[in-house]
Amino acid sequence: MGGGLLVAGTTSDAGKSVLVAGLCRWLARRGVRVAPFKAQNMSNNSVVTPDGGEIGRAQAFQAAACGLEPSVRFNPVLLKPGGDRSSQVVVLGRAVGEVSALSYRERKAELFDTVLDTLRSLRRDHDVVVCEGAGSPAEINLRATDIANMGLARAADLPVLVVGDIDRGGIFAHLFGTLALLDPADQALVAGFVVNKFRGDPALLEPGLRQLTALTGRPVHGVLPWREELWLDAEDSLSYAADGVVGRPAPPVGDQWLRVAVVRLPRISNATDVEALACEPGVSVRFVTEPSRLADADLVVVPGSKATVADLAWLRSTGLADAIATHPGPVFGVCGGFQMLAARVEDDVESRAGAVPGLGLLDLDVRFAPDKTLRRPTGIAFGYAVGGYEIHHGQVVRNGEDGLLTLADGTPEGAVRDRVAGTHWHGLLENDDFRRAFLRWAAARAGRDGFVPAADVDFAGRRAAQFDLLGDLVAEHLDTDAVLRLLEEGPPPGLPVIPPAGAPTVA
Repeated sequence: MGGGLLVAGTTSDAGKSVLVAGLCRWLARRGVRVAPFKAQNMSNNSVVTPDGGEIGRAQAFQAAACGLEPSVRFNPVLLKPGGDRSSQVVVLGRAVGEVSALSYRERKAELFDTVLDTLRSLRRDHDVVVCEGAGSPAEINLRATDIANMGLARAADLPVLVVGDIDRGGIFAHLFGTLALLDPADQALVAGFVVNKFRGDPALLEPGLRQLTALTGRPVHGVLPWREELWLDAEDSLSYAADGVVGRPAPPVGDQWLRVAVVRLPRISNATDVEALACEPGVSVRFVTEPSRLADADLVVVPGSKATVADLAWLRSTGLADAIATHPGPVFGVCGGFQMLAARVEDDVESRAGAVPGLGLLDLDVRFAPDKTLRRPTGIAFGYAVGGYEIHHGQVVRNGEDGLLTLADGTPEGAVRDRVAGTHWHGLLENDDFRRAFLRWAAARAGRDGFVPAADVDFAGRRAAQFDLLGDLVAEHLDTDAVLRLLEEGPPPGLPVIPPAGAPTVA
């Protein structure tokens, strides 16, 4: 049985995903057969695996850091939040129904068996499995039915590292309080801490680290510095800069910028589709939530959505629908956003709203099917070979437009008319040649004659460089000898219990 480790976080977005990816890259470069694992992920960012399943995008990112193709075993339970306080449940890559927060608690026992069986199979096949927790392990209201944090660690006897984001402030309280709220048996597995996103002189932090160790009996295994290059594959769109800007825009190759406004839908899915645009010099990508932000945009992108009809209604209530419809420049829709551009959307599956009018920018109709389309197709777009992946219930049942793409069998996909285009494909913009052609198409329709796409942006290379940077940060700033001991020996014995250590249950 291979070694294992759980990375838990003091909060959501504390750095669990990137630390797991960094550990995976560091171990893979040492020749270790390593795999990632997240028992339960709640996210609308997902990808399609080679065998046609669906998992969280973060686990596909971590798998790539290991040098592996994505697998349903890396994320056996995926919750995709939709409307009306419900989520779609995906188990081992397949949607199995809808649940509310309360009804999901009743299903966790059966799902936990699937989680543990899957983790055991991974540990048989790999030297190490690096697990990522969900949210915080100190969510004491959920501990009784937890299958992703300390519940998983207890069942699989995993040592736990707790990571906190110092950029948010309150790091010592976060780390100490997370440990102190756990009951004694859970605390026995917490082997140490990691500080993430530190800016400044480490000497200034050192006294606090020593005091935290004195208070808890647990070492701080490393302080990871803030690196502005680490922005690709964000877990959700709220992880981007406070002003909504994606990435770190480089100066243009020509004498004009191309300004891209991406609508931040309430139930946005696969927001990472636009990250490839943000890697291009002279392309400024920003998420927006109100109509005035479209006024100076050259290109408007309507991204994917887990609840197409509900988010279409939101566009209308905010005035964004009119702003998109009257935008003089190009508009591009992806998956749910593509469906919103249609003349008519008929949904008796997700929203059960029946037929509703779309934005009417493309002459096509969409009907939702009970079975979800999950595939990784290839084809030709703008004269270039392209690949991508599809995750959607909505199907185009009438299309009066030209196809944006042509599949390998000659079937058209998506639609394009003058300044409006759309596709069901996620990941299309990651194809370098197509992306450059698409930017030329958008710039011409926006009247940005001075914008010139760079000739040498390699998106896959940028992502691989990020993996290597994460591996370098782990090698240089973590006590890797201590991490190896945890993987080989498990949780250290005799760790002290910190009060209140699971406060008495309140009736």
